[in-house]
Amino acid sequence: MATEIASPHDVFPHIRIVMGMVIGLGVTRLLSGLARIVQHPGQYKLYPVHLAWVGSMLLLLVHFWWWEFGLYAIETWTFGTYRFLIFYAVTLFLLCALLFPDSMLDYTSYEDFFYSRRAWFFGLLAMTYLLDVVDTLLKGPEHFAHYGNEYLIRTPVFVLLCIAAILVRDRRFHIVFVAGTLIYQVSFILRLFDTIV
Repeated sequence: MATEIASPHDVFPHIRIVMGMVIGLGVTRLLSGLARIVQHPGQYKLYPVHLAWVGSMLLLLVHFWWWEFGLYAIETWTFGTYRFLIFYAVTLFLLCALLFPDSMLDYTSYEDFFYSRRAWFFGLLAMTYLLDVVDTLLKGPEHFAHYGNEYLIRTPVFVLLCIAAILVRDRRFHIVFVAGTLIYQVSFILRLFDTIV
């Protein structure tokens, strides 16, 4: 009896749904945290760097969902590829969870919380830049080459900046880092991801 095998284009929407659920949880975490700030504005002192990273992560999640359409070109799906993509999405969710804890009782402000968890946050953020290289390679050599030398420079620079952010508590460094990240994110999206194809 012949077994009908699903085409890669039938498999991709199935995988995209699972990734979407995990990314959706990250978006929910960020929006719930922002809603809590609006509901109780005086409960904990806000910190602009923390809020800027929240904005950066929200943009990253929306962008992730957009750029992952490139997975449509994959011709052969394996459980290893699927497992990698779910791991990538879970890493992004964990970054969101690190920006808004379940409880702030142990902290005096969002600044206090942010700096006490910066090693985890920037460690995971550095990992996402490395995971992105694998993700880009999965989409094929043409896709990887599309980003040119900028991509090859961007990745190690951002990984090194994340390592520096783990080691350095200087507020000026963190302000410049998050501001530069947001500007670069918007530039990168507008220049290279304005259309899906």
